[in-house]
Amino acid sequence: MIVWINGTFGAGKTTTARELEQLLPDARIFDPEMVGTMLRYGVTQLPEHTDFQQLEPWRPLVVATADQLLRSWGGTLIAVQTVLHEPYWEEIRGGLEQRGIPVRHFVLDADRATLETRIMGDTPDIQRWRLDHLDAYEAARPWLRRAGTVIDTGALTPAQAAGRIQQLAAGRSAAGSR
Repeated sequence: MIVWINGTFGAGKTTTARELEQLLPDARIFDPEMVGTMLRYGVTQLPEHTDFQQLEPWRPLVVATADQLLRSWGGTLIAVQTVLHEPYWEEIRGGLEQRGIPVRHFVLDADRATLETRIMGDTPDIQRWRLDHLDAYEAARPWLRRAGTVIDTGALTPAQAAGRIQQLAAGRSAAGSR
């Protein structure tokens, strides 16, 4: 199974994933961004200044990598990646499901003021970049709410959010999960 943790920057994805890894037996974190890093720096003559998610091979390579990791080690993969473009999410989800891999999609969310406060606590070199992506996240919220289970992290600690995901991923209340 894959527990995919989506949401914008500042929602608590990485910290929640680390907490969740401790709660799920045989879980390991998989960062699909590293597939993008491999494409960006491991392949010459790619378009510069392109979001790696726009690169055609990224999505099928994420699927193939996740599949191989699960075949090799089993357990649960906790994928931590912001995906704001619905067709990209559908391609990844569909590819995983075609391989027989169940996917539970969670969207960590908080109100804009909370997200901005959290982002301002980041290192200065990434603050502006993260703040600049909040509008894209807000535009994606409608489809994200349809495609995943929303966890409002505004008033939750990462441990509480992880506990909620654990319950939902275990199927105790999987309504809205995909």
